[in-house]
Amino acid sequence: MTLLTILFDGVAYGMLLFVLACGLAVTLGLMNFVNLAHGAFAMAGGYACAILVNRAGLPFFAALPIAFVVSAAIGAVLERSLYRHLYTRSHLDQVLFTIGLVFMSVTAMDYFMGSAQTFIHLPDYLQGQINLFGLGVGRYRLMIIVICGLLTIALQMILSKTRFGSRLRAAVDDPRAASGLGINVPQVFALTFAFGCGLAGMGGALGAEILGLDPYFPLKFMIYFLIVVTVGGSSSITGPFLASLLLGIGDVAGKYYVPKLGAFVIYTMMIVILIWRPNGLFGRTAAR
Repeated sequence: MTLLTILFDGVAYGMLLFVLACGLAVTLGLMNFVNLAHGAFAMAGGYACAILVNRAGLPFFAALPIAFVVSAAIGAVLERSLYRHLYTRSHLDQVLFTIGLVFMSVTAMDYFMGSAQTFIHLPDYLQGQINLFGLGVGRYRLMIIVICGLLTIALQMILSKTRFGSRLRAAVDDPRAASGLGINVPQVFALTFAFGCGLAGMGGALGAEILGLDPYFPLKFMIYFLIVVTVGGSSSITGPFLASLLLGIGDVAGKYYVPKLGAFVIYTMMIVILIWRPNGLFGRTAAR
């Protein structure tokens, strides 16, 4: 494996981590809500895509947006029925509630889908490698980079350039003042939460072939989502994006050059960065 191949695979892995974790970055950074059950929505999208492709025979690219809608719909229902009651509660209450949802989702998926890993049947044109500038790259990973790159640009534009993005920032900074200006704060929060869950579901569908998909998915990758948000900082989308790329490349390189250390490399990177920047790469500096 050449250095360029490691870099390419690391970028693909990092892009995938960002799409999986950016919903958590939005809910934690912009809505100030700790949702440890974020991985459960990613798992739901992955299983929805697997069922649609493997059992219903739907094309892979047709199943991806449906996976987004399924996870977003689940998120919207849970937000309206459960999550909204916890927005003003302490972070400890939010952690205990959402970690309970994680274990409930693990048990439910183990009962309905079984404990074996599930893989999505990919079309032939996404399998194998192609020659790109003299470098053999996996078609599936190249597709992930393209799709995740487009999603990242679209998300950044939505949050920074649209009226909805400005309403969301206003609703987070001062909900009472935003309500006085005519902004429907509960509706903004519900749409934001559902959109973040939908992105997680699409990330789960895209990552099923690389990360694997089983009922313990939310537990196995919960720490990775938290690392991305913590290292990148939760005050913007740029920080988690750069953190995802950095951690993705570091994880792939570490597992190739020092496989016996496993995930030790990524945790070491996290510790070094947080010692250097305690609030994350793009975190807000606390006022004195």
